[in-house]
Amino acid sequence: MSIIYDTKWALLALFPEQAEGEKVREEEAKILAEQQAMEPPEEEESTTQETEKQEEAAAEKPKKPAEPEEIPPRSNGVLEVDYQARGANLDVLCSPEQVIDTTGILDKAGFFIESISGVDWIKEDQMEVIYDYSISADVPCRVVVRTRIPRSEPVVPTISEIYPGANWHERETHEFFGIRFEGHPNLVPLLLPEDADFHPLRKDFKL
Repeated sequence: MSIIYDTKWALLALFPEQAEGEKVREEEAKILAEQQAMEPPEEEESTTQETEKQEEAAAEKPKKPAEPEEIPPRSNGVLEVDYQARGANLDVLCSPEQVIDTTGILDKAGFFIESISGVDWIKEDQMEVIYDYSISADVPCRVVVRTRIPRSEPVVPTISEIYPGANWHERETHEFFGIRFEGHPNLVPLLLPEDADFHPLRKDFKL
């Protein structure tokens, strides 16, 4: 098994409903593959004329402008994504209460923390904390972990007890976004003046 597959299933332990669905899909895919392997290959038929007619009909038919589709809110869980398009192999959305468990799983699997950052979703009245993890292996794997918190009370637990290097990442995120990392040993400004009482990366910040 690959590190991506193993990590995905380790993280799915936090999301039992999704894990059950993934097991069903894997079984269905396995059965389908076995059935296709037993079926004789179908003879290819020439479809050039039919394709040309379809192309002509499509060209004559006026095209309507595509209407934008509404994207439903994402549920908590694990997504396997395209690294070339998203810069990661796995994208995890979890609750603030699951941050420590998620971190422990990745630490046990040999991942290291790359960065911690924030996003101010001011219209949704939320803050998002984003954790980037990587592993040094024959096949590289990057995992993004996200959690959403109320903008009025942006608090998540610190992961500095698991990853000491997260200490200064959390300090930087705190000073720029005002996100408080509960349990952090020394949540003082890292780059801003010590008496700074503002958070410059919040979308409502004004000079």
